[in-house]
Amino acid sequence: MIERADHWNRVYTTKGEQGVSWFEISPELSLAMLDSAGLRPSTCIIDVGGGESKLVDRLLERGLKCIAILDVSTAALDRARARLGNSANIPTWIAADVTGDWSVPPMDIWHDRALFHFLTTPEDRSRYIANLKKTIKRGGEVIIATFAPQGPPTCSGLPVVRYSPESLAETFGEPFVLSDHRPHVHRTPWGTDQAFQYSRLTYAA
Repeated sequence: MIERADHWNRVYTTKGEQGVSWFEISPELSLAMLDSAGLRPSTCIIDVGGGESKLVDRLLERGLKCIAILDVSTAALDRARARLGNSANIPTWIAADVTGDWSVPPMDIWHDRALFHFLTTPEDRSRYIANLKKTIKRGGEVIIATFAPQGPPTCSGLPVVRYSPESLAETFGEPFVLSDHRPHVHRTPWGTDQAFQYSRLTYAA
């Protein structure tokens, strides 16, 4: 876990905002998926692997107060807090590996854009799912974006596991139910296309 933190701190301290392939000006598809999951100002949401994502900005603009941002990189979280200024005191910031020991109050929605596909071992995936089950409320919604089967096999120098919506749902198993899924082609800051899939799983426990 220390090596994972070192890797991502190095990425965020050596590259600018638009120097990473996953940069997007505005997280429009994430917001659309969140809206389909019933996002309201009273919703409690955790964004795992949130890093420098501007999703938190959009959530704050919508009046949400119950927001948690988790990332293994303290450098990414520091940059996000600096960008938000005075609004940075609203979210809960968690510097932790998603597969490690951490906790937050129960959440209505779990959002993950492009973290889960970096978990290449069954052990890491099992720990991720165990932490998810401890965090999400019964009937809560889980939105996970990963590289699609035709997407790249690596990202930021690391291997990834590519998923279809069906294979992702199979990986999570019961009591998660695939409720929605959408293909997406992400255009990197340097103009290449990456095939993603966004899935929404309902925790039907």
